[in-house]
Amino acid sequence: MSRAQALWDRLAESDELTIICHNNPDPDCLASAVALGQIAASAGIDERRILYSGEISHQQNRAFVNLLDVELKPFDPELVRNRPEGSLLAFVDHAIVGVNNRVPEGTPVDIVVDHHPVEDIVADIIDHREGVGATATILAEYVRELPMDPSSRVATALLFAIRRETLGFLRGATRAEYEAAAYLHDYADIDLLQKLSSPAVSGATIDAIGDAIENRVVRGSVLVSHVGRTSERDALPQAADYLATLEGIQTAIVFGIVEDSIQLSGRSTDARVHIGEVLHEAFEDVGSAGGHREMAGGEIPLGIFSDYTTDDTQLVDIVEQVITNRLFVALNLTERETKSKDETTEE
Repeated sequence: MSRAQALWDRLAESDELTIICHNNPDPDCLASAVALGQIAASAGIDERRILYSGEISHQQNRAFVNLLDVELKPFDPELVRNRPEGSLLAFVDHAIVGVNNRVPEGTPVDIVVDHHPVEDIVADIIDHREGVGATATILAEYVRELPMDPSSRVATALLFAIRRETLGFLRGATRAEYEAAAYLHDYADIDLLQKLSSPAVSGATIDAIGDAIENRVVRGSVLVSHVGRTSERDALPQAADYLATLEGIQTAIVFGIVEDSIQLSGRSTDARVHIGEVLHEAFEDVGSAGGHREMAGGEIPLGIFSDYTTDDTQLVDIVEQVITNRLFVALNLTERETKSKDETTEE
């Protein structure tokens, strides 16, 4: 029996489905949740909900939710505790209870569909494929195989997510992404896809990216920068994507203080660097970090730093020094290899 058919059969014998997005969900997670919702509806489940925690702050994510009319509900632990028989709980684009989600430890999970590197997944139905470029690719495969056609909304969501997750098929894309895109193209709303791809950028996002450019430090082919304190969490991956294109840079990591935590985003095209493992090694004792070879992120509670000072300017300076040093240690780089932003500009 195929994985798609096993999922369909499990859904067909159930009464309701709760889909959990990871914290601060991105298009890959959101599109996968929407697609799984349509599969569940086609299998006969009328009671469906998508829960998320964190924020929908990236301008593309906000546009995605608004233009595709995605119905999301804030995470409520009571909706996943003591579920009645016939009620399923699904994770998409993440896999472990309590890791990048707020699901209470010990909560049983029925379905996991994910493409991130992770171990020890526990669920009744698991489709974990690190070899594909997006979780949306897996959901597109399901829709294609099962006795259903994707709605224009679902096809558009999945196609946009695949393009976004692979940076236009330039990062981590496999044959599966191209095949999924070819299938989805005939169902998708191309005009809507264009709107999703070109949302307005907030001034705060531009300011944060500007701070990342100004604060960059380079050692060899590695660039580390910070944005200080920002309200724009999703400016961090955008800054990392941009700085990774700087001539001579193969690895870029950007971090910043967002509310009560330190957020990190990393990118790498260096075959010698697995950026997910680098972030995990650097911060596994103080927070949660990891991801793919080319793309990763992390979160560190600010509480471990706030005991040092109540002055926010000093706090930013302490965070900058500690996080930067940990990153360079994890990358086995020394200060003698450091270049200032002026030197990189001159080159």
